[in-house]
Amino acid sequence: MPVIQPLLESEATEKTEQTYGRIKEMLGTDSVPEPFLLYGRVPAFLQDFFMNAKRFVFADGKLSIKTKALIALAVASKERCTLWSDWLTSYCHQLGWSEAETTDVRAVVGACAMYNAFFKFRDLAGKDIFQGMPVGLRAHTFAGTSLDELTVELVNIAISDLNSCHACVSGHVAKAIDLGASEEAIQEAIQCAATILAGTTFHAAAGY
Repeated sequence: MPVIQPLLESEATEKTEQTYGRIKEMLGTDSVPEPFLLYGRVPAFLQDFFMNAKRFVFADGKLSIKTKALIALAVASKERCTLWSDWLTSYCHQLGWSEAETTDVRAVVGACAMYNAFFKFRDLAGKDIFQGMPVGLRAHTFAGTSLDELTVELVNIAISDLNSCHACVSGHVAKAIDLGASEEAIQEAIQCAATILAGTTFHAAAGY
């Protein structure tokens, strides 16, 4: 049950109203998207989230805004934040991602979580014997979706980082670099993921 209610635009104080205006300008919308409204209750968090999102989610950089949107959707889906995942799904469609692609990225998140759990166990078990045992888990999802290989790797890096899997992060970083990604682009994927994680964590802490 929610313990904090969204702050509607009509209720916003001057400082929050200004940030709301900048959010609308950034996104080219007439109203503040619903996921942002909860942050209005804490103007400092709203400002931080806006500034980070403006730079690392809703702007081209080392990664395109389109790629960042899909990474953001992956994180929101992984964190089970319905408000953000629903809004980001529509946003991804506006940017040109198909329904199949926004569905497939969720499958990649699931497959990644499976591998993260397995390889984290190997790190945590403290037994060399497990290192030599076969993985035995199918993960054809990584190569069997409508998403291109580099996008899959960037999503895997972000999700593996959030799931604290050292082996998976290292492996996916190496593969992304082999596919042509720069270290700066990979870091930008993490900055995008970290920003959305902050937003979804606030939602969860507020009871959403």
